[in-house]
Order: sequence, then C-alpha cells, then structure tokens
Amino acid sequence: MAAKKKSASKSNLSFQGWRRENKRVGVRNHVIILPLDDLSNAACEAVANNIKGTLALPHHYGRLQFGADLDLHFRTLIGTGANPNVAAVVVIGIEDGWTKRVVDGIAKTGKPVVGFGIEGHGDIATIAKASYKAKEFLHWASELEREECGIDELWVSTKCGESDTTTGLGSCPTVGNMYDKLIPQGITGVFGETTEITGGEHLCRERAINKAIGDKWYKVWKAYQDDVIEAHKVDDLSESQPTKGNIAGGLSSIEEKALGNLEKIGRTCRYIEVLEPAETPAAGPGLYYMDTSSAAAECVTLMAAGGFAVHTFPTGQGNIIGNPIVPVIKISANPKTLRTMPEHIDVDVTGILRREMTLDTAGDALIDMIVRTANGRITAAEALGHREFVMTKLYRSA
Repeated sequence: MAAKKKSASKSNLSFQGWRRENKRVGVRNHVIILPLDDLSNAACEAVANNIKGTLALPHHYGRLQFGADLDLHFRTLIGTGANPNVAAVVVIGIEDGWTKRVVDGIAKTGKPVVGFGIEGHGDIATIAKASYKAKEFLHWASELEREECGIDELWVSTKCGESDTTTGLGSCPTVGNMYDKLIPQGITGVFGETTEITGGEHLCRERAINKAIGDKWYKVWKAYQDDVIEAHKVDDLSESQPTKGNIAGGLSSIEEKALGNLEKIGRTCRYIEVLEPAETPAAGPGLYYMDTSSAAAECVTLMAAGGFAVHTFPTGQGNIIGNPIVPVIKISANPKTLRTMPEHIDVDVTGILRREMTLDTAGDALIDMIVRTANGRITAAEALGHREFVMTKLYRSA
C-alpha cells in the first residue's frame, strides 16, 4: 500500500526528533543492553529477551585488549551508548571496573545509564537485576515526546558497499548531491573508508578545507598504507580491494573504485577535520573525514559511535548492511539489483542511467528519504532485521 507523504522542501527543512539531555537530536529512541565484553553477551541477550522493546548489542571483543586497541574499544562502546538515537543504556560486563568506565563515559551525556558486573553474582542474579532496570528505562523512554528540529541538527554519515560501475555513476553522486545541498544548511556529515581512496588520494587531499587538514588526512592515509596494507599483504589485494563483487560489477582496480567512492562528497563540499575511528566531531557543523575500515559493518558501527544518527549507503551489487541503532538508507542505480533485491533498496536512482532522472532530482529524492526516515519511516534494513554491530580491532590481544 502506498503511504501518503509530503515531499520535503529543500529549504527550511525540519523533522520530528528526540532531543537528548546533551541537546543532541536523535531519530530513534532505543533502550540498549550493551555488553562490555564477549563474555557478557549471553546475559545481555537474556535481558533483551525478558524485556521486549529493548535491544542487545552482542560483539566479540573486550578481553585482554591494550593500548590504542583498548582505547578504541572503549570509545566505540561509549560512543554507541552516547549516540542520540539511544535513550537509555544498561551495561553488563564480566567485572565492575571496566564496566564502570563505560557507564561513566555514557553518563557524561546526561542520559540514564546503569552498569552490572557478573563476577561475584553470576548470570542469573545479574540478569534479574538488569532486567528490572531495563524495564524501568523502557517505560520512561516510551513516554518521551518528539519535537520539531531544524535540519541543521541532523548528523548524516555515508559509506558505500558492493560497488560496481553504477555506484560511481549514480548512487555515490546522489549522496554527493545531497551533501552539496545540506552541508550549507548546517548538517554534520562524515565519509571514510581509508583504503578505498587509494589512487584518488591526491584528489581527497585537495578537498580539505585548508592545507593543514589536507596534510593531516594524507598522513592518516599513508600510515594505513605503510603500517597495515604493506606490512601485512601477501598479494596485490585482488578480491579484497577491490572485492570479487566489485570486479564482477566492472571495477577492475582500486583506483576506479576510489574515484567512485569520492563522488559521495559532491562537487563543493570540503572536509573540515580528520577524525580517529569512532571519534565524535567537535569543530561544529560541516563535513568530516573518519579513518575507518572499508568493511561495511565496521565502518557504520564506527560512524554510529561517532554520534551520527542517519546513514546513507550507496550500493551497486546490493549490500544488505544494517545497524542496530542507526537507520541505514540504501541507494542504488543498478537496474538488476532493483529487479532481484528490491526489498533492500530505499531510494531507486536507476533513472540516472536511463537519462530519466537528473542527478539534482536524485539528490532531492535522497533528501526526501532522509527526512522521512528521521520522521520515523522504517528503512529496508530495519524492516528486514539487519542489525550488524561489528567492533574494529587494531591488533591481537595480550
């Protein structure tokens, strides 16, 4: 059934969002059960099973990590709980100390958060106590009211996946057109995928707001090349960058993939700062670069931990990624994907390739979908239950 909707005017845009205690605005209202470590997944999932309407976020790490890897682990967990799409958080860890570190980090936002350690109590007692608290948080969150918010209060991230020739020609430029229109209206945006800029690094460096930021970006890109790629590769990265799906879709090299990737930042936008993985922007509205993996679930998880509330995801061959706390909007210009996997696509821009749709019209269609999603429309990934939450690990644990 086609729902009646109002198309968004491209100026003076607004949406109905939840304003959090720290004044950030969310477009979802989750109560999450967040495990500190892999040992606590079962308890968190048990609590979410007990209290319907809460959401557990199981993951694989959190034990014996150290140094920069441990810092990133905490930054990701704290950032996830601090995301404005989250109303309240129950943290469960195997022990109290690190659990408290996550709780204290989230508590700085002012939102309700509580932590429970399993050691000395066991699963059953911990699950019971946490379930009572989760139920209390859920009742509270369910009565929070939305308010009208200007588009300048929205944070929109982007990352592409399962790219092919149509991605660089259609869906990625659609995102770029959106940013060219909304960044001047005050939104906060972010792009990343460090390895996927290889071959276009000179272009990305020049898109910085000034030489210092461009040099900072290049240092991050070069470090990834030298310390990660060159240090560990055993071949030329064929079937990894580009992937087998990319190659089947017509992208013969990482250089071709990079040029399509950079289409996501439009024609006029310049990034104003370079962020560490899962770092929250602090330089005001504008476009940012985040140093991330190009793996879809890792990248979206990091950007959500950085505080972004809506994600735009151009895809060619049909990536099915979602996220537990952030709605992921899929855009595709590939007619085959729209025929074979239509249930995964939110914005159809195949008309660009048929010359039935201009890039400007496609950008407007994406903006319209962003506003509708912010107002509560469930994305394809949400409807299909895609909740991929994948932590980035920098190196082996101790």
